[in-house]
Amino acid sequence: MTAESFQADGDQPLRGQPRPTGLLDVLSIAAVVLDTRGRIVFWSPQAEELFGYNAKEALGKYAARLLVRPEHLQAVLSLFAEVLETGRSWAGAFPIRHKDGTTRLMEFRNMRLLNDLGDVYALGIAADHTTLQRVETDLALCERLVNQSPIGLALMDPDLRCLLVNPALERIDGIPAQEHLGRHLRDTLTFPDIDTIESALHQVLTTGTPLLDQYAVGRTPADPDNDHAWSLSFYRLEDPGGRVLGAALSVVDVTERHRAATEADRARRRLALIADASARVGTTLEVERTARELAEIATPELADVVAVDVLDSALACRRTSAPDSGPELFRALALTASHPTVALRAADPPGDLAAYDGDRLVTLCVHTGRPVLVRHVGDEDLRHIARDPEATSLLARAGVHSYLAVPLIAHGEVLGALDLKRTLNPAPFDEDDVVLASELAGRAAVAIDNARWYQSVRNTALTLQRSLLPDHPPHQTGLELASRYQPAQATSEVGGDWYDVIPLSDDKTALVVGDVMGNGIDAAATMGRLRTATCAYADLDLRPETVLQHLDKITCDLEHYIVTCIYAVYDPHTRQCHIANAGHMPPALARPGHDPVLLDLPTGAPLGVGGVPFETTTADLNPGDTLVLYTDGLVETRHHPIDNRLDALLGLLDEPHRPLEETCDLLLYGLRHPDDHDDVALLVARAQ
Repeated sequence: MTAESFQADGDQPLRGQPRPTGLLDVLSIAAVVLDTRGRIVFWSPQAEELFGYNAKEALGKYAARLLVRPEHLQAVLSLFAEVLETGRSWAGAFPIRHKDGTTRLMEFRNMRLLNDLGDVYALGIAADHTTLQRVETDLALCERLVNQSPIGLALMDPDLRCLLVNPALERIDGIPAQEHLGRHLRDTLTFPDIDTIESALHQVLTTGTPLLDQYAVGRTPADPDNDHAWSLSFYRLEDPGGRVLGAALSVVDVTERHRAATEADRARRRLALIADASARVGTTLEVERTARELAEIATPELADVVAVDVLDSALACRRTSAPDSGPELFRALALTASHPTVALRAADPPGDLAAYDGDRLVTLCVHTGRPVLVRHVGDEDLRHIARDPEATSLLARAGVHSYLAVPLIAHGEVLGALDLKRTLNPAPFDEDDVVLASELAGRAAVAIDNARWYQSVRNTALTLQRSLLPDHPPHQTGLELASRYQPAQATSEVGGDWYDVIPLSDDKTALVVGDVMGNGIDAAATMGRLRTATCAYADLDLRPETVLQHLDKITCDLEHYIVTCIYAVYDPHTRQCHIANAGHMPPALARPGHDPVLLDLPTGAPLGVGGVPFETTTADLNPGDTLVLYTDGLVETRHHPIDNRLDALLGLLDEPHRPLEETCDLLLYGLRHPDDHDDVALLVARAQ
């Protein structure tokens, strides 16, 4: 009962008054009392509403004559006599004549009354039969709807205590109806957002405005291992007079819809992840960076801790087939985590080499070339995941509960493995995760494969190129020398750029810078042949234009090669430099007290054109003067005019007394870009 119900407290009078219900008002139950002669001695206000006669018109009248048609009179008298004589009550429907002349069917309950004086009376309680039938039908329908509805229903009083729970709600939450009754909602419903639900119910009780289709996800005693989703609606209950009776809660299980939406969202996110991986993984031909990109794309969408380990033999491009047992030597390339965790300390740091035994799961992954999935990681599993007992303990502390290793396979060769662990993400890895991880690993493996072969070819070409260049420019009489060779940064192949310093008779020195058009090992080999020939002709003490003519003939005999070259001979005794140019970039000359300039030389045709004469130009080279010879890779770009770049070169030579080694570094740092597609040979000479 509510706070307004009757309350007894010792000798204190009853406090409060129960609120009247509206049901009797709806039924409009009339009370009529007859004496033993059948005259009306009591007439309730509801009787006037039901029969049409007011009290003045009814009191003292014979009820049978006033209310009963002649054809029904005998039956009424018989029933009246039976009630008075036997004392048995009678219930049933009987036609009554209304004041307006119509006949209406009334539902009666008749009984004998006895007062304190022993007088006998007959009490008739009546209600309109049609109204009673409608109420009865409504109640039966409501009961059927509540009990047979697939929608969970709960009725609550204004204090949100359960008054009724239907079988559907019992099935939904797994709690019997009797355990609901009289208890607050939060004591029975185990939804995680029960505070929000109760707040919504209080709002509905206050405003009367229903709240429909409120979403909730959680677990119940009926299925404690799986998430379910429900659509909740809240309504306020009122009687016909507007009195608030409480609230109703309807619960519709929408788990299948929720799971379908979740799966669709998961599929969208995974497709987006694959698309993102296509754009972000393999952006460069660097193995380590590609591995980092793979690890970063997989965190945290796929796993909380991600490592990329590549077989050291595959990284060195010497692995032909994978053994099916035994240890493996891995090089850790990448390691990331979605949050600070001690699991990072259990993994091999990037760059380290580690030998993993055959019983390690990552080793099993590369041996079989198949994913290794451990949905629920136990203590025994951790020993096969971790590298040693200390790492096992760290992984246990980190809360690793699910593990997945996926092989990195490119062109049928297993290169390594993508190692995935979950700590914060409560869901274990499933088959969908295996498919996604395999897709990411496959895309990354191709990029890693390209990068390792690029590095191998590049290293081979660089080794050849450097072997053909002088180790260090020797100190020649009257000259201080510095040089640099820098391969292209944005291509997998080196070019044919070279420089050389050749001692000649009478303290003279030949300075050579050349560029074989093209790149790769063939260009480097051609450069080696020309460098050897240049040294041979220089030993003959020929003039620069003559040396270029001989080199031109040699180049014409080569297949489709064009070469540019600067050949200069410096005589310290005359302090003159004799220079011939074969289609090459003009040398730069920096003199103390003067602005740096480009030497105005006849350009000449490149070597390999054939039949074009060369000219020798003489330039003074006094002590302190600096001559800069270079290939076009230093100044040419795809986006800047060559004149602007040459001006930039001269601008960097504004300090003629700068040490030559610093000058070389300054020119490379100031003019080169990481995306440059050409190599550079640079030779700087200063007269002493």
